[in-house]
Amino acid sequence: MGIFSFLTQEIAIDLGTANTIIIHNDKIVVDEPSIVTMNTKTDAMEAIGEKARQMQGKTHANIKTIRPLKDGVIADFDAAEKMIRGMIKMIPRRSRFFSPSLKMVVCIPSGSTEVEKRAVRDSSEHAGGREVYMIYEPMAAAIGIGIDVEAPEGNMVVDIGGGTTEIAVISLGGIVTNKSIRIAGDDLTADIMEYMRHQHNIKIGERTAEEIKINVGAALTELEDAPQDFIVQGPNQMTALPVEIPVSYQEIAHCLEKSISKIETAILSALEQTPPELYADLVNKGIYLAGGGALLRGLDKRLSDKINIPFHIAEDPLRAVARGTGIALKNVERFKFLER
Repeated sequence: MGIFSFLTQEIAIDLGTANTIIIHNDKIVVDEPSIVTMNTKTDAMEAIGEKARQMQGKTHANIKTIRPLKDGVIADFDAAEKMIRGMIKMIPRRSRFFSPSLKMVVCIPSGSTEVEKRAVRDSSEHAGGREVYMIYEPMAAAIGIGIDVEAPEGNMVVDIGGGTTEIAVISLGGIVTNKSIRIAGDDLTADIMEYMRHQHNIKIGERTAEEIKINVGAALTELEDAPQDFIVQGPNQMTALPVEIPVSYQEIAHCLEKSISKIETAILSALEQTPPELYADLVNKGIYLAGGGALLRGLDKRLSDKINIPFHIAEDPLRAVARGTGIALKNVERFKFLER
């Protein structure tokens, strides 16, 4: 540590479509939903993170909730900048008198275009970043899982986040084949909303659909450890009268079928492009699942049966990418694959 080390604060940011996690000094100091609420009259930020999520779907005309990231990339530049700045302010500070300059490692989807990378870099710099490095999500997930990414052997990571599913084969500190598809947690939530409207004639919001996914979300119609039915309350579309409907995991598995099939196809497509020597490594070691989507009941079993390669769920899959970003921050000099 240098004599002026207190003037620089080192942080790792997993800037996700659903959640943003900030790591400082090897500890997760911020873990909040990627949502902000803005006052439309004054253009001021009303709330951020969990407070903003609680307001979602319950605001009046002068307040709107914004999710600044869509499909893993920044959709609303101004809101993203305010969100990053607000979340950085949540980090416990050593000094109250000045803001230290920031050295950041930020996570981005592997399919990001130059324009999308520029948006992340600009937002980070405007929020106080002096040195900004970027790491691809599947690479961060692999590091977070504990894989030696610099070894001369193949490892495959499937990171199912909120906005994108990142599939990558990693060897020798680089991504050999990668596939980034914009079908992930948000699409599964949208599928549930659509299904409830068509099948049960009940109108539900994003938050309720998310709760259904967490409580009874499944990838298989037959599970050994089956969850109890989830009771959904809402207005009937025809009569506007309140109704209560029990939803089973079989129903949800049926309604998510199409989106999960697209993820399966993308994994097979990435495997097709994998060189044979690395393919042999994957068959022997298996494929790792990370991200919130990895928690979908029965997904690992379904993929293992379909692709004939064992699938392993990462330990604490929701934070695997953030952990890897934190390790990358400590090894900025060593990891040559970080982008500036």
